[in-house]
Order: sequence, then structure tokens, then C-alpha cells
Amino acid sequence: MKLKKKQVIKPLVFAFTVCVFAFLITTFSSIDKTRASAYKAKTGTTPVADSIRQPDLYKEMGLDSLGLSEEAFENAMAGYEKLNSEGKLKNDKVISIIDFSLPSSKKRLFVIDLQNKVVLFNTLVSHGRGSGTLNANAFSNQPNSFKSSLGFYVTGDTYIGQHGYSLRLLGEERGINDNALARGIVMHSAAYVNEALVKTQGYIGRSLGCPAIPEAVHKKVIERIRNGSCLFLYSPDKTYSMRTRLLDKDTLAS
Repeated sequence: MKLKKKQVIKPLVFAFTVCVFAFLITTFSSIDKTRASAYKAKTGTTPVADSIRQPDLYKEMGLDSLGLSEEAFENAMAGYEKLNSEGKLKNDKVISIIDFSLPSSKKRLFVIDLQNKVVLFNTLVSHGRGSGTLNANAFSNQPNSFKSSLGFYVTGDTYIGQHGYSLRLLGEERGINDNALARGIVMHSAAYVNEALVKTQGYIGRSLGCPAIPEAVHKKVIERIRNGSCLFLYSPDKTYSMRTRLLDKDTLAS
């Protein structure tokens, strides 16, 4: 029986399309593997972006058991991805999150190694005296407010100042934290950030707006996160949620 022309052409077109599609998948997969291999050969590591594409990373790393809010982590990662895509992160292997949904008596600074999926540091951190006593619940970008500023920062260089070895912080959110440098908001050590004060008065000391950390670990923390890593100060603050441009509204709603 003689087949009609259309009956012959349709199967051939379908077969050709399948072959092309398979070829493209194989090619792009090969390119990705080649790029990853080249990156690994050059740096001894795999690209960080490839290592964090896991929806269960929060639970995998046990961040819930350490007390870090899942919303804080998800928002931090969303902002990190955006800053990284804009080329603003020179040190994209770590992210630091300060979770102000926790009281100052809790270890609410989390420094996370995204490449190896481990928590490098989990320690106490202060908030500004104008933000509250035990809990930080008021925030400002204004000079002399003595309040903490929420949102995303990129870490800068280090220097020796009034509080010793300190780290400059560059606020990335206009009207929210972009006055950080002008206000002198930096990461530094402070004697008033210690467990003994938590035991005696129930909360640690407060700063003039800086995220101050314990003297025992400050040098190690600063060395690990300096020069271009992402720092996110989180709070379930409605004003911040309405004003931030680094987080999609869908992300915030989740």
C-alpha cells in the first residue's frame, strides 16, 4: 500500500525534532560540565551557585535546630542571589545572617559556608540601643538614631579603629541602610556582648547601631566574611517588607 506524502513527512519531522532536542540537551549539559571542571581545576572547588540549588538546604544544614528563622534564611538567599547576579559579591562562598526575630540573649548571628554547607559561626550579636532592650523592634537609617538598620549589606575592608579590628559595611538598600558608612555602622567586638551578661541581666549590651560581636571570635568572623560577602539583617518588620527592592513580594509572602 502506498503511503501518502503527509503520512511519511510527519513521522520524519517528529523524529528530527526529537534528535535535535536530545542533541541540545547533551550539548548544554556538556558545556556546564566543562565549565564546572574548568572552575574546579582553577580554584579547587565547584561553582558556589551550583552547590546551593537545593530547596531543602535549610533543613539539610540543621539551621532550624540552631534557631534561625526559615523566612530569614529564604529571604537572605533570595537577596544573595540578586546581589551575586549583579556582580556585587567578590566573596560569594559565605553568607552572614543576623536574625533579629530572636532576642539578644540568643546566638543570632549565623555565618554560613554555602560551598561546604556548614555553619562556620553561630554567636551573639548586639543591636542598637535605640532599637530596644532584649528584642530589636525599631529600626532606622538616620544618623544619631542609635538604631540598627535592616536589609542587605556587602562587607567592605577592615581597619583598626576605636573598637580595634573592625569591618566596614556597605548598605545596599537606598533609604533603608545606605547611610551605614556615614553613620559609622561597622562590625566590631565589644566586651558587653557575652554570655555572662545574659545570665545576670537576661540580655547583652547594646551598641550605637553596630552589629557588635564577642571579643573571643570577632577576628575570626571578620577575616572570614570581609571583602565582598553578603550580610543580611532580618526582622519580620512590615515596614522593611514594604520598602525593600531586593526581595520580590512573592518571596516575602512565602
